[in-house]
Amino acid sequence: FTAVQLQLKLGQKLNEGKTKQIFELVDEPGHVLVQSKDQITAGNAVRKDQMEGKAAIANKTTSCVFKLLQDAGFKTAFVRQHSETAFVASRCEMIPIEWVCRRIATGSFLKRNPGVKEGYRFTPLKMEMFFKDDANNDPQWSEEQLLAAGFELAGLTIGRCEVDIMSKSTVAIFEVLEKAWATQDCTLVDMKIEFGVNVTTKEIVLADVIDNDSWRLWPAGDRSQQKDKQVYRDLKEVTPEAMQMVKRNFEWVAERVKLLLESQVKGRVVVLMGSTSDVAHCEKIRKACGSYGIPCHLRVNSAHKGPDETLRIKAEYEGDGVPTIFVAVAGRSNGLGPVMSGNTAYPVINCPPITPDWGAQDIWSSLRMPSGLGCSTVLSPEAAAQFAAQILGLNDHLVWVKLRASMLNTWISLKQADKKLQECSL
Repeated sequence: FTAVQLQLKLGQKLNEGKTKQIFELVDEPGHVLVQSKDQITAGNAVRKDQMEGKAAIANKTTSCVFKLLQDAGFKTAFVRQHSETAFVASRCEMIPIEWVCRRIATGSFLKRNPGVKEGYRFTPLKMEMFFKDDANNDPQWSEEQLLAAGFELAGLTIGRCEVDIMSKSTVAIFEVLEKAWATQDCTLVDMKIEFGVNVTTKEIVLADVIDNDSWRLWPAGDRSQQKDKQVYRDLKEVTPEAMQMVKRNFEWVAERVKLLLESQVKGRVVVLMGSTSDVAHCEKIRKACGSYGIPCHLRVNSAHKGPDETLRIKAEYEGDGVPTIFVAVAGRSNGLGPVMSGNTAYPVINCPPITPDWGAQDIWSSLRMPSGLGCSTVLSPEAAAQFAAQILGLNDHLVWVKLRASMLNTWISLKQADKKLQECSL
């Protein structure tokens, strides 16, 4: 171990797999150190080789992927990268299932489903699960088998609710990584992930690692350019030259994976308010935009009292090439939204602050537009920000992944609330 790693007091070795070791951390209860090894294996370690530098490459890849997922809002075991070859994670009891998600039919799927042509595209995604059992070559399991097994981990029984959460999460995680890799013109073909129960919070979290052993990646959708571990599996014989090629592919992935954390196109939201009395309403829009990582500018202007200034502000934001969405916040008679919509090709969202006394009448100035105007009306400030995020997310994967994770988290909280309520009424 390097001097840096010795600063962490390692307790007992909790586990050792083909490619990593897991140590208890004496000074951080509830955390473990996941230490990668320079070993590459295939076919349940029938083929096994040392690949110098693999530990660092795998650790860099997994740390970037987990950071992307965590920033998006997924619950994971990852805590922080510790060194070149190790990261710190929450201690979990692992659920002994590999969840496999496929976009394109290839590999073992074709062997198990003769007649399906390679390249068949699954929409929706194809989900499969395999029980981790080396002696029996990780047999494929059905949901029914998983439910019948009744695993109990860290005090949590893996029942219907937990299986559904893992299944839904696997699809969301795949979609997020697929979207991220598409920014590098790379097709995510399929991937495997594992979940654990966090021993402290008793929550199901994405655990283990996601590195170049976990997926198939085809640059430009071309199988002959594959960059993942399949290259190693396909080797006729393992020569030093062949191993150099495998290593170059792994390095290519580790370099590219850093780019997944960077936004390709940065958009913004500009909120125009008719008067400063609407500031509280506008601040809610700004706060919600912040949760998606979208910059939000607040401006005060009245289209009725200063139309020239409205158009000047509009021109200011149209002139620098940044994708912009205007949100018009005007009480009483909303002139801002329609005037903006009639004079810009950018999207305009009306978000009028409706008051109880005249709201029913005022709303019509946002809903009934002259022909040729295309602004939408969204009454909730948070929903207006979400709508803006959905538009910007079409071109900015970092916004899209936050929306996708938030959708999953809403679904999970409903699922858990239902489970709790059923337990109470039983």
